[in-house]
Parts: sequence; C-alpha cells; structure tokens
Amino acid sequence: MNLDIKATNLELTPAIKQYIENKVSGLSKFLEKWEKEGNVNIKFELARTTNHHSKGEVFYAEMNLNLGEKMLRAEHSADDAYKAIDKVKDIMKEEIVGFKQKSDDKVKEKSE
Repeated sequence: MNLDIKATNLELTPAIKQYIENKVSGLSKFLEKWEKEGNVNIKFELARTTNHHSKGEVFYAEMNLNLGEKMLRAEHSADDAYKAIDKVKDIMKEEIVGFKQKSDDKVKEKSE
C-alpha cells in the first residue's frame, strides 16, 4: 500500500501524520485482495479551508483510493482535523465494502 499525505494551509505535524497513517492502515484488512496484486495507492489530503475563520467546518479531509483501474473517493469537512480524518476513514470503509460486494456479485454471476 502506497500512502501519499498532503497538507494544505496547515502544518503536517508528526502527530497528525501518524494519526492518518494509523487510520489508513486500519483499512488494509478490506484491501487484501488488491494489496496482493500491488495495486493500492492512497492519496490523503488534509486542509484548512480558511485562514481567517476559527469556528465552523474549517478542516477538510479527502482520501482517493486507487485500486488499479478503479478509484474510490471520500471527503468530509469538520470543525476539528481529527474528526475530519475519522469521518473520511469511515466513509472510505463504506465505499470499499460496497465496491467489494459489487465485484464479488459480478464474479458470482460469471461463474453461474
């Protein structure tokens, strides 16, 4: 699994970077099929959407997961960087599970 982390309008501290890496690594159990093929590339962006506001949804997290020919995407805005990271991970988990079910259904149809 290749992970590329980008920070926009904020400093990517070692703590935030480690937090993102831990959250993303939790998805690996859903990606075993593609990891065996070596086709898992993840681009994660954490951004501060505005420099002059301090309240509201000022943090934005986005995750793009490339599985060979298919790309899955999740994004979320929140008032805290860690909340945005957590929610993006949850959204991506749902995307992966849905995609995995669809691909498994196609395999079943072909074998019948």
